[in-house]
Parts: sequence; structure tokens; C-alpha cells
Amino acid sequence: MITIISGTNRKDSRTMQVAAYYFRLLQEKGATVHLLSLEGRNVFTRNAEVKQLEETLLIPSEKFVMIMPEYNGSFPGVLKALLDSTDIKKCWWHKKVLLTGVADGRGGNLRGIEHMTNILHYLKMNVYYDKLPLSRINEEMDAAGTFLHERTIRAIDGQIDGFVQY
Repeated sequence: MITIISGTNRKDSRTMQVAAYYFRLLQEKGATVHLLSLEGRNVFTRNAEVKQLEETLLIPSEKFVMIMPEYNGSFPGVLKALLDSTDIKKCWWHKKVLLTGVADGRGGNLRGIEHMTNILHYLKMNVYYDKLPLSRINEEMDAAGTFLHERTIRAIDGQIDGFVQY
């Protein structure tokens, strides 16, 4: 099972649109996939909601896809809070993860991707090598969340194909 995490709690985010695209693509490829939005979730402490997420999604998942927007040169605190509030040994240790950054600037959240890579290595996760920074996201997608450029669609498709085999 693969769980995609939309790494922000912002309402109507581009990150969620990208996560939904990855979700559809993985479904089309026959993967068992779930989508976890952090919007409206209370993951800042270890509470009943976090424990329920652990039982239903995090512990059963063998692989994760983290879609992370750039917040001040890194990634949103809510995503780090999710990691910090869980039982790390059961949820994260020795599992595989793919990272994609989202930004309206030209870096595609490269700093955030590398920052998260270091954290995930500490959590004994196997980070897939093909980390994709999606730059200038407002030029890459239309308002409905459809990617506009064939090169981006090919890059995502190749990233997903490799990760499914990983």
C-alpha cells in the first residue's frame, strides 16, 4: 500500500492538486493507494486522530509519497508535526518514500526536499533517488490542477514508474 501525503494544511492548495494528480496516476498504474490531506487535521500532538491515522494508513503503508510545498526555504511545520506525533518505529522505519517539492519560485522546494531527506534518513527511511522539484507551479498547472507541459507530465510519470518498481 502507498500513502500520498499532501504536506500542507492550507485550504485549496496547489500541493493538494499535485497530490491528487499523483493519486490518479498511481491508481491508473494499478497501485493500492491512499491520499492523506493534512488540511483540517490535528497532528500537532499525539492524540486520537493521530493514532487513528497510524492504524488505518501509516502503519499499513509500505511506501509513501510526500508532496511538499516550500514554506520559508523548507517545508510546512504541519508535516514535521505529523512525523513527530507518530510512533516512528511502527510508521516510518525501513519504509520507502518518494519526495516531490512544489513552489511558485524557480527552485521547486529543493531546500525543503533536502531538509526532509535528512530527517527521513534519521527515521531510517529509504528515500527514492528521483526527487522531483516542481518549479513555477502556477505556470505548470491550470486552475483545475491539470499539468500543462508534456515535459513535466513525462518527468512525473517516469518518477512514479521508478518508484512503483523500487
